[in-house]
Amino acid sequence: MSKRAKPSRIGRFHFDPLLIVVSTSLLLIGYVMVASSSLHLGVKMTGNSFYYPIRQSMHIGLGLFLGACVALTPIRVWEKSGQWLFIGGLLLLVIVLVPGLGVKVNGSTRWLSIGGLRIQVSEVVKYFAVIYMAGYVTRHQQSIRESAFGLIKPLILFSVASLLLLMEPDFGSAVVILIIAMGIMFLAGARLSQFIMLLSLVAVLAMLLVYFEPYRMKRVTSFMNPWADPKDTGYQLVHALISFGRGEWSGVGLGSGIQKLFYLPEAHTDFLFSVIAEELGLLGVVTVIVLFSLLIWRTFEIGVAAEKAGERFSAFIAYGLGIWFGFQAFVNMGVNMGILPTKGLTLPLMSYGGGSMMIMCCAVALLFRVQSEVAEINANTPKERSKWVSV
Repeated sequence: MSKRAKPSRIGRFHFDPLLIVVSTSLLLIGYVMVASSSLHLGVKMTGNSFYYPIRQSMHIGLGLFLGACVALTPIRVWEKSGQWLFIGGLLLLVIVLVPGLGVKVNGSTRWLSIGGLRIQVSEVVKYFAVIYMAGYVTRHQQSIRESAFGLIKPLILFSVASLLLLMEPDFGSAVVILIIAMGIMFLAGARLSQFIMLLSLVAVLAMLLVYFEPYRMKRVTSFMNPWADPKDTGYQLVHALISFGRGEWSGVGLGSGIQKLFYLPEAHTDFLFSVIAEELGLLGVVTVIVLFSLLIWRTFEIGVAAEKAGERFSAFIAYGLGIWFGFQAFVNMGVNMGILPTKGLTLPLMSYGGGSMMIMCCAVALLFRVQSEVAEINANTPKERSKWVSV
Protein backbone atom coordinates (compact mmCIF):
# COMPACT_ATOMS: atom_id res chain seq x y z
CA MET A 1 0.00 0.00 0.00
CA SER A 2 1.25 3.46 -0.76
CA LYS A 3 2.60 5.47 2.19
CA ARG A 4 1.76 8.69 0.46
CA ALA A 5 -0.61 10.80 2.58
CA LYS A 6 -4.03 10.82 0.99
CA PRO A 7 -6.19 13.94 1.17
CA SER A 8 -9.40 13.55 3.16
CA ARG A 9 -11.20 15.49 0.50
CA ILE A 10 -10.54 17.08 -2.86
CA GLY A 11 -10.50 20.84 -2.99
CA ARG A 12 -11.30 20.80 -6.67
CA PHE A 13 -12.98 17.96 -8.48
CA HIS A 14 -11.11 17.12 -11.67
CA PHE A 15 -13.09 15.82 -14.63
CA ASP A 16 -11.77 13.88 -17.57
CA PRO A 17 -13.50 15.36 -20.66
CA LEU A 18 -13.24 12.14 -22.70
CA LEU A 19 -14.77 10.07 -19.90
CA ILE A 20 -17.65 12.54 -19.60
CA VAL A 21 -18.35 12.52 -23.33
CA VAL A 22 -18.20 8.72 -23.65
CA SER A 23 -20.33 7.89 -20.60
CA THR A 24 -22.89 10.57 -21.43
CA SER A 25 -23.11 9.36 -25.04
CA LEU A 26 -23.73 5.77 -23.93
CA LEU A 27 -26.43 6.91 -21.51
CA LEU A 28 -28.21 9.06 -24.11
CA ILE A 29 -28.04 6.51 -26.94
CA GLY A 30 -29.17 3.80 -24.55
CA TYR A 31 -32.12 5.86 -23.33
CA VAL A 32 -33.29 6.68 -26.85
CA MET A 33 -33.07 3.03 -27.89
CA VAL A 34 -34.82 1.80 -24.74
CA ALA A 35 -37.65 4.21 -25.53
CA SER A 36 -37.78 3.03 -29.14
CA SER A 37 -37.84 -0.64 -28.17
CA SER A 38 -40.39 -0.39 -25.35
CA LEU A 39 -43.20 1.96 -26.47
CA HIS A 40 -45.33 -0.92 -27.76
CA LEU A 41 -44.56 -2.99 -24.67
CA GLY A 42 -45.75 -0.18 -22.41
CA VAL A 43 -49.10 -0.12 -24.19
CA LYS A 44 -49.47 -3.89 -23.81
CA MET A 45 -48.42 -4.11 -20.18
CA THR A 46 -49.79 -0.90 -18.66
CA GLY A 47 -51.75 0.98 -21.32
CA ASN A 48 -49.14 3.76 -21.23
CA SER A 49 -46.68 3.82 -24.13
CA PHE A 50 -44.23 5.96 -22.12
CA TYR A 51 -44.20 3.67 -19.08
CA TYR A 52 -40.72 2.24 -19.69
CA PRO A 53 -39.06 5.49 -20.88
CA ILE A 54 -40.37 7.26 -17.77
CA ARG A 55 -39.13 4.46 -15.53
CA GLN A 56 -35.74 4.47 -17.24
CA SER A 57 -35.42 8.23 -16.77
CA MET A 58 -36.08 7.64 -13.06
CA HIS A 59 -33.42 4.93 -13.01
CA ILE A 60 -30.90 7.27 -14.64
CA GLY A 61 -31.83 10.11 -12.27
CA LEU A 62 -31.36 7.88 -9.21
CA GLY A 63 -28.16 6.51 -10.72
CA LEU A 64 -26.74 10.01 -11.20
CA PHE A 65 -27.69 10.95 -7.62
CA LEU A 66 -26.04 7.84 -6.17
CA GLY A 67 -23.11 8.37 -8.51
CA ALA A 68 -22.63 11.89 -7.16
CA CYS A 69 -22.54 10.46 -3.62
CA VAL A 70 -19.94 7.90 -4.70
CA ALA A 71 -17.84 10.55 -6.45
CA LEU A 72 -17.79 12.65 -3.28
CA THR A 73 -16.62 9.72 -1.13
CA PRO A 74 -12.83 9.54 -0.66
CA ILE A 75 -11.14 6.43 -2.02
CA ARG A 76 -9.68 5.65 1.41
CA VAL A 77 -13.24 5.10 2.70
CA TRP A 78 -13.82 2.41 0.06
CA GLU A 79 -10.43 0.88 0.85
CA LYS A 80 -11.28 0.52 4.55
CA SER A 81 -14.76 -0.89 3.97
CA GLY A 82 -14.10 -3.26 1.04
CA GLN A 83 -14.18 -6.49 3.06
CA TRP A 84 -17.38 -5.57 4.87
CA LEU A 85 -19.06 -4.50 1.65
CA PHE A 86 -18.35 -7.87 0.04
CA ILE A 87 -19.65 -9.73 3.09
CA GLY A 88 -22.75 -7.53 2.87
CA GLY A 89 -23.07 -8.55 -0.77
CA LEU A 90 -22.99 -12.23 0.25
CA LEU A 91 -25.75 -11.58 2.78
CA LEU A 92 -27.85 -9.97 0.04
CA LEU A 93 -27.36 -13.08 -2.10
CA VAL A 94 -28.66 -15.17 0.78
CA ILE A 95 -31.62 -12.85 1.44
CA VAL A 96 -32.75 -12.91 -2.20
CA LEU A 97 -33.07 -16.71 -1.98
CA VAL A 98 -35.36 -16.54 1.07
CA PRO A 99 -38.94 -17.42 -0.02
CA GLY A 100 -41.12 -14.33 0.01
CA LEU A 101 -38.24 -11.86 -0.10
CA GLY A 102 -36.73 -12.48 -3.51
CA VAL A 103 -38.65 -11.49 -6.64
CA LYS A 104 -38.97 -14.24 -9.24
CA VAL A 105 -39.00 -13.28 -12.93
CA ASN A 106 -38.85 -15.73 -15.86
CA GLY A 107 -37.92 -18.60 -13.55
CA SER A 108 -35.02 -16.80 -11.84
CA THR A 109 -35.01 -15.26 -8.35
CA ARG A 110 -32.47 -12.45 -8.72
CA TRP A 111 -34.21 -9.31 -7.49
CA LEU A 112 -35.18 -7.56 -4.27
CA SER A 113 -38.04 -5.09 -4.35
CA ILE A 114 -37.19 -1.89 -2.45
CA GLY A 115 -39.70 0.94 -2.54
CA GLY A 116 -41.29 -0.46 -5.68
CA LEU A 117 -37.90 -0.59 -7.41
CA ARG A 118 -36.38 -3.94 -8.35
CA ILE A 119 -32.70 -4.23 -7.50
CA GLN A 120 -30.74 -7.08 -9.07
CA VAL A 121 -28.48 -8.21 -6.25
CA SER A 122 -25.81 -9.60 -8.57
CA GLU A 123 -25.11 -6.08 -9.89
CA VAL A 124 -24.41 -4.87 -6.35
CA VAL A 125 -22.12 -7.85 -5.75
CA LYS A 126 -20.12 -7.07 -8.91
CA TYR A 127 -19.52 -3.53 -7.64
CA PHE A 128 -18.43 -4.76 -4.20
CA ALA A 129 -16.26 -7.46 -5.81
CA VAL A 130 -14.14 -4.83 -7.56
CA ILE A 131 -13.59 -2.91 -4.31
CA TYR A 132 -12.81 -6.04 -2.27
CA MET A 133 -10.35 -7.47 -4.80
CA ALA A 134 -8.58 -4.13 -5.23
CA GLY A 135 -8.05 -4.03 -1.48
CA TYR A 136 -6.96 -7.66 -1.29
CA VAL A 137 -4.26 -7.43 -3.97
CA THR A 138 -3.04 -4.14 -2.48
CA ARG A 139 -2.56 -5.79 0.94
CA HIS A 140 -1.28 -9.15 -0.28
CA GLN A 141 0.59 -8.45 -3.49
CA GLN A 142 3.72 -10.34 -2.42
CA SER A 143 1.65 -13.40 -1.46
CA ILE A 144 -0.13 -13.34 -4.82
CA ARG A 145 3.18 -13.23 -6.68
CA GLU A 146 4.93 -15.95 -4.68
CA SER A 147 2.26 -18.34 -3.39
CA ALA A 148 -0.56 -20.31 -4.97
CA PHE A 149 -2.47 -19.92 -1.71
CA GLY A 150 -2.43 -16.17 -2.25
CA LEU A 151 -4.49 -16.77 -5.41
CA ILE A 152 -6.82 -19.35 -3.92
CA LYS A 153 -7.62 -17.53 -0.65
CA PRO A 154 -9.88 -14.78 -2.09
CA LEU A 155 -11.49 -17.23 -4.49
CA ILE A 156 -12.99 -19.09 -1.53
CA LEU A 157 -15.30 -16.13 -0.89
CA PHE A 158 -15.91 -15.74 -4.61
CA SER A 159 -16.80 -19.43 -4.85
CA VAL A 160 -19.43 -18.93 -2.15
CA ALA A 161 -20.81 -15.95 -4.06
CA SER A 162 -20.81 -17.95 -7.30
CA LEU A 163 -22.64 -20.84 -5.64
CA LEU A 164 -25.33 -18.49 -4.35
CA LEU A 165 -25.63 -16.92 -7.81
CA LEU A 166 -26.01 -20.35 -9.41
CA MET A 167 -28.86 -21.07 -6.99
CA GLU A 168 -30.85 -18.10 -8.37
CA PRO A 169 -29.83 -19.18 -11.12
CA ASP A 170 -27.51 -16.54 -12.61
CA PHE A 171 -24.63 -18.28 -14.36
CA GLY A 172 -23.62 -15.15 -16.28
CA SER A 173 -23.06 -13.00 -13.19
CA ALA A 174 -21.12 -15.82 -11.50
CA VAL A 175 -18.75 -15.87 -14.46
CA VAL A 176 -18.41 -12.06 -14.40
CA ILE A 177 -17.35 -11.84 -10.74
CA LEU A 178 -14.82 -14.67 -11.23
CA ILE A 179 -13.40 -12.90 -14.28
CA ILE A 180 -13.11 -9.66 -12.26
CA ALA A 181 -11.29 -11.45 -9.44
CA MET A 182 -8.92 -13.37 -11.67
CA GLY A 183 -8.25 -10.40 -13.93
CA ILE A 184 -7.25 -8.18 -11.01
CA MET A 185 -5.00 -10.89 -9.56
CA PHE A 186 -3.30 -11.34 -12.94
CA LEU A 187 -2.63 -7.61 -13.22
CA ALA A 188 -1.33 -7.65 -9.63
CA GLY A 189 1.47 -9.97 -10.71
CA ALA A 190 0.19 -13.53 -10.30
CA ARG A 191 2.53 -16.11 -11.83
CA LEU A 192 1.46 -16.94 -15.35
CA SER A 193 1.70 -20.72 -14.82
CA GLN A 194 -0.44 -20.61 -11.67
CA PHE A 195 -2.89 -18.25 -13.31
CA ILE A 196 -3.28 -20.52 -16.37
CA MET A 197 -3.89 -23.53 -14.11
CA LEU A 198 -6.50 -21.63 -12.13
CA LEU A 199 -8.16 -20.34 -15.29
CA SER A 200 -8.22 -23.86 -16.71
CA LEU A 201 -9.86 -25.17 -13.53
CA VAL A 202 -12.56 -22.50 -13.68
CA ALA A 203 -13.15 -23.26 -17.37
CA VAL A 204 -13.55 -26.99 -16.66
CA LEU A 205 -15.99 -26.30 -13.82
CA ALA A 206 -17.99 -23.97 -16.09
CA MET A 207 -18.19 -26.65 -18.79
CA LEU A 208 -19.35 -29.22 -16.24
CA LEU A 209 -22.06 -26.84 -15.04
CA VAL A 210 -23.24 -26.47 -18.61
CA TYR A 211 -23.06 -30.19 -19.36
CA PHE A 212 -25.02 -31.32 -16.30
CA GLU A 213 -27.72 -28.61 -16.50
CA PRO A 214 -30.18 -29.38 -19.35
CA TYR A 215 -31.35 -25.81 -19.95
CA ARG A 216 -27.76 -24.53 -20.20
CA MET A 217 -26.82 -27.37 -22.51
CA LYS A 218 -29.85 -26.55 -24.65
CA ARG A 219 -28.65 -22.94 -24.94
CA VAL A 220 -25.23 -24.07 -26.15
CA THR A 221 -26.61 -26.50 -28.74
CA SER A 222 -29.15 -23.94 -29.98
CA PHE A 223 -26.35 -21.36 -30.25
CA MET A 224 -24.36 -23.69 -32.49
CA ASN A 225 -27.30 -24.11 -34.88
CA PRO A 226 -30.21 -21.77 -34.04
CA TRP A 227 -31.96 -22.48 -37.35
CA ALA A 228 -32.44 -26.13 -36.37
CA ASP A 229 -35.28 -25.07 -34.06
CA PRO A 230 -36.12 -21.44 -34.90
CA LYS A 231 -39.47 -21.47 -33.09
CA ASP A 232 -38.18 -22.78 -29.75
CA THR A 233 -34.58 -23.08 -28.56
CA GLY A 234 -33.16 -20.92 -31.35
CA TYR A 235 -35.95 -18.32 -31.28
CA GLN A 236 -34.09 -15.45 -29.59
CA LEU A 237 -30.89 -15.82 -31.60
CA VAL A 238 -32.72 -16.22 -34.91
CA HIS A 239 -34.59 -12.95 -34.44
CA ALA A 240 -31.47 -11.21 -33.17
CA LEU A 241 -29.65 -12.23 -36.35
CA ILE A 242 -32.61 -11.11 -38.47
CA SER A 243 -32.35 -7.71 -36.76
CA PHE A 244 -28.70 -7.41 -37.80
CA GLY A 245 -29.52 -8.48 -41.33
CA ARG A 246 -32.32 -5.95 -41.72
CA GLY A 247 -30.17 -3.10 -40.43
CA GLU A 248 -27.62 -3.26 -43.25
CA TRP A 249 -25.44 -0.10 -43.42
CA SER A 250 -27.57 2.68 -41.94
CA GLY A 251 -30.56 0.85 -40.45
CA VAL A 252 -34.28 0.95 -41.15
CA GLY A 253 -34.65 4.17 -39.15
CA LEU A 254 -35.15 5.04 -35.50
CA GLY A 255 -38.45 3.58 -34.30
CA SER A 256 -39.05 1.67 -37.54
CA GLY A 257 -37.74 -1.72 -36.46
CA ILE A 258 -40.18 -4.61 -36.47
CA GLN A 259 -38.26 -7.33 -34.61
CA LYS A 260 -38.89 -5.55 -31.29
CA LEU A 261 -42.65 -5.83 -31.89
CA PHE A 262 -43.12 -9.06 -29.94
CA TYR A 263 -40.70 -11.03 -32.13
CA LEU A 264 -37.46 -10.38 -30.23
CA PRO A 265 -37.81 -11.19 -26.49
CA GLU A 266 -36.29 -8.74 -23.98
CA ALA A 267 -35.62 -6.20 -26.72
CA HIS A 268 -35.26 -3.32 -24.24
CA THR A 269 -32.92 -5.23 -21.89
CA ASP A 270 -30.65 -8.10 -22.96
CA PHE A 271 -31.20 -7.65 -26.72
CA LEU A 272 -31.07 -3.87 -26.98
CA PHE A 273 -27.95 -4.16 -29.14
CA SER A 274 -29.99 -6.03 -31.77
CA VAL A 275 -32.51 -3.19 -31.87
CA ILE A 276 -29.64 -0.75 -32.39
CA ALA A 277 -28.38 -2.94 -35.25
CA GLU A 278 -31.79 -3.02 -36.94
CA GLU A 279 -32.71 0.64 -36.55
CA LEU A 280 -29.28 2.31 -36.80
CA GLY A 281 -27.48 -0.30 -38.88
CA LEU A 282 -23.75 -0.91 -39.04
CA LEU A 283 -23.16 2.77 -38.32
CA GLY A 284 -24.95 2.52 -34.98
CA VAL A 285 -23.27 -0.77 -34.07
CA VAL A 286 -19.78 0.57 -34.79
CA THR A 287 -20.55 3.78 -32.87
CA VAL A 288 -21.52 1.82 -29.75
CA ILE A 289 -18.48 -0.47 -30.05
CA VAL A 290 -16.16 2.54 -30.43
CA LEU A 291 -17.71 4.24 -27.38
CA PHE A 292 -17.21 1.15 -25.23
CA SER A 293 -13.67 0.76 -26.56
CA LEU A 294 -12.88 4.34 -25.57
CA LEU A 295 -14.45 3.84 -22.14
CA ILE A 296 -12.38 0.72 -21.45
CA TRP A 297 -9.18 2.26 -22.85
CA ARG A 298 -9.61 5.38 -20.70
CA THR A 299 -10.38 3.28 -17.64
CA PHE A 300 -7.09 1.42 -17.97
CA GLU A 301 -5.25 4.68 -18.70
CA ILE A 302 -6.56 6.06 -15.40
CA GLY A 303 -5.41 2.87 -13.69
CA VAL A 304 -1.91 3.26 -15.11
CA ALA A 305 -1.81 6.91 -13.99
CA ALA A 306 -2.90 5.89 -10.48
CA GLU A 307 -0.20 3.21 -10.30
CA LYS A 308 2.46 5.68 -11.42
CA ALA A 309 1.27 8.06 -8.69
CA GLY A 310 1.76 5.32 -6.10
CA GLU A 311 -1.98 4.79 -5.53
CA ARG A 312 -2.14 1.03 -5.94
CA PHE A 313 -5.64 0.55 -4.52
CA SER A 314 -7.01 3.21 -6.86
CA ALA A 315 -5.16 1.61 -9.76
CA PHE A 316 -6.71 -1.81 -9.15
CA ILE A 317 -10.13 -0.22 -8.72
CA ALA A 318 -9.75 1.22 -12.23
CA TYR A 319 -8.43 -2.05 -13.65
CA GLY A 320 -11.29 -3.98 -12.07
CA LEU A 321 -13.88 -1.59 -13.46
CA GLY A 322 -12.28 -1.83 -16.91
CA ILE A 323 -12.42 -5.64 -16.80
CA TRP A 324 -16.05 -5.51 -15.68
CA PHE A 325 -17.19 -3.02 -18.33
CA GLY A 326 -15.25 -4.74 -21.08
CA PHE A 327 -16.22 -8.33 -20.32
CA GLN A 328 -19.92 -7.65 -19.74
CA ALA A 329 -20.24 -5.48 -22.85
CA PHE A 330 -18.38 -8.10 -24.92
CA VAL A 331 -20.65 -10.91 -23.70
CA ASN A 332 -23.83 -8.93 -24.33
CA MET A 333 -22.74 -7.93 -27.84
CA GLY A 334 -21.47 -11.44 -28.54
CA VAL A 335 -24.80 -12.96 -27.56
CA ASN A 336 -26.69 -10.50 -29.76
CA MET A 337 -24.42 -11.21 -32.73
CA GLY A 338 -24.56 -14.98 -32.29
CA ILE A 339 -20.91 -15.52 -31.40
CA LEU A 340 -21.67 -16.53 -27.77
CA PRO A 341 -24.45 -18.61 -26.17
CA THR A 342 -27.38 -16.69 -24.70
CA LYS A 343 -26.63 -15.13 -21.30
CA GLY A 344 -28.75 -12.76 -19.28
CA LEU A 345 -26.28 -9.86 -19.03
CA THR A 346 -27.28 -6.27 -19.74
CA LEU A 347 -25.39 -3.81 -21.91
CA PRO A 348 -23.67 -1.47 -19.40
CA LEU A 349 -25.13 2.06 -19.17
CA MET A 350 -27.62 1.31 -21.95
CA SER A 351 -30.06 -1.53 -21.22
CA TYR A 352 -33.30 -1.02 -19.31
CA GLY A 353 -33.15 -1.89 -15.61
CA GLY A 354 -33.13 -0.05 -12.31
CA GLY A 355 -30.46 -1.98 -10.43
CA SER A 356 -28.15 -2.32 -13.41
CA MET A 357 -28.37 1.34 -14.37
CA MET A 358 -27.86 2.66 -10.84
CA ILE A 359 -24.89 0.40 -10.12
CA MET A 360 -23.26 1.21 -13.46
CA CYS A 361 -23.62 4.92 -12.74
CA CYS A 362 -21.98 4.33 -9.35
CA ALA A 363 -19.18 2.36 -11.01
CA VAL A 364 -18.44 5.16 -13.47
CA ALA A 365 -18.61 7.69 -10.62
CA LEU A 366 -16.05 5.64 -8.68
CA LEU A 367 -13.80 5.83 -11.74
CA PHE A 368 -14.25 9.61 -11.77
CA ARG A 369 -13.21 9.69 -8.11
CA VAL A 370 -10.07 7.68 -8.82
CA GLN A 371 -9.17 9.97 -11.70
CA SER A 372 -9.83 13.09 -9.64
CA GLU A 373 -7.66 12.04 -6.71
CA VAL A 374 -4.82 11.06 -9.03
CA ALA A 375 -5.14 14.39 -10.85
CA GLU A 376 -5.02 16.20 -7.50
CA ILE A 377 -1.79 14.41 -6.58
CA ASN A 378 -0.29 15.42 -9.92
CA ALA A 379 -1.77 18.92 -9.86
CA ASN A 380 1.65 20.58 -9.56
CA THR A 381 2.89 18.92 -12.74
CA PRO A 382 2.01 21.13 -15.75
CA LYS A 383 2.10 18.17 -18.14
CA GLU A 384 -0.45 16.29 -16.03
CA ARG A 385 -2.59 19.33 -15.29
CA SER A 386 -3.28 19.87 -18.97
CA LYS A 387 -5.07 16.52 -19.19
CA TRP A 388 -7.87 17.39 -16.78
CA VAL A 389 -10.65 19.89 -16.35
CA SER A 390 -11.21 21.00 -12.75
CA VAL A 391 -14.05 22.84 -11.06
